Amino acid sequence: MKERMLRGELYIADDPRLAADYARAQELLERYNATAHAAQDERDRILRELLGSVGDGVVVRPPFRCEYGTRVTIGAGSFFNFDCLMLDVAPVTIGRACQVASRVQFLTATHPIDPEARRLGWESGEPIVLEDNVWLGGGVIVCPGVTIGENSVVGAGAVVAGDLPAGVVAAGVPARVMREISDGDRIDVPER
Repeated sequence: MKERMLRGELYIADDPRLAADYARAQELLERYNATAHAAQDERDRILRELLGSVGDGVVVRPPFRCEYGTRVTIGAGSFFNFDCLMLDVAPVTIGRACQVASRVQFLTATHPIDPEARRLGWESGEPIVLEDNVWLGGGVIVCPGVTIGENSVVGAGAVVAGDLPAGVVAAGVPARVMREISDGDRIDVPER
């Protein structure tokens, strides 16, 4: 069943190898979420052990939750605020310099509409992709199979059920493109 899951096919999550992968991730998450604020080096080490790939300068504030971890990649300079959840039965790919507010959920897992197949425990997953420099507001839910284009912004509480193009502001349930990001959105950034 693990190979079926990895291929994005229907599977039943009763595979002992999946159970072992899940147990490994949960043990690492317990350690990660229990680290002291001053123990950033330890937190970084655990995160790199847990996830598939972590770029330089990534910050993930605990608590953080995921299922397996190994299917998650996070690009350099991305920031995740408190209480992020990733159901990563399929890959979750986060680009560089992304900003993810508190309580954002990435949900790759999905189940058949067919009630009998669902009752028998069949499920699958569809990958999620955030391209570079995406900003997700608090409480955003990203559904299975969604890609959000670079430089886009998604307003707080939105449910992103379909792909969003690059360079837009989207909001709502379901999330809809409200407008394109324009030159009028540019600000003079002060020097540090």
